[in-house]
Amino acid sequence: MPYLQQNDVEVFAGQVSKNGNRFCGDSYYYTSTNDYFICVLADGLGSGVYAFESSHSVVEIVEENHHEDVDTLMNLCNEALQKKRGAAVAIFKVYYHSKEFVYSCVGNIRFYMYAPQGKMTYPLPVTGYLSGRPQKYKTQRFSYDPNSRFFIHSDGLNIPGVKSLMQKYPTLHGTLKEIESKVDQTADDTTYIIGSLL
Repeated sequence: MPYLQQNDVEVFAGQVSKNGNRFCGDSYYYTSTNDYFICVLADGLGSGVYAFESSHSVVEIVEENHHEDVDTLMNLCNEALQKKRGAAVAIFKVYYHSKEFVYSCVGNIRFYMYAPQGKMTYPLPVTGYLSGRPQKYKTQRFSYDPNSRFFIHSDGLNIPGVKSLMQKYPTLHGTLKEIESKVDQTADDTTYIIGSLL
């Protein structure tokens, strides 16, 4: 279970490939610096090696260029997917000092930010996927409160009542265990990432 606790963030991630396939069509990457946390989740179209190839190329771009802003990264990811199968892509970047996060997504990836007071922020994605063709992005900036939690997952996971799930447990570990219990390994490649921001 990949885990990060660094600077102002704590993160867990989990991933399951459909029917135990060798290649998972989802890829993700996150890292934290003194100034920001950045996370990308890419869901390659379909499953198997070509889905993996598409999603992995997105992750490599973000890993090499995570100092760039979210709009620039989305454009770079789109360019990287030319002549590939394509992928749904979500990128968010949390700026610790200004207590803001910037989010952009094309395709069927879900993202939630839950504040301790009970407010849920759920930016809607742009439909479609990245494939190298000209693409409009909807990049949004939000402020967040200390001790907020985030949850991002690919479409292999179906969780009704996300808000009550985020409220239910005092620790991320409790939330993680419930998410794990809802993963259907035959449905699709599935990736989920949860975190807490100090």
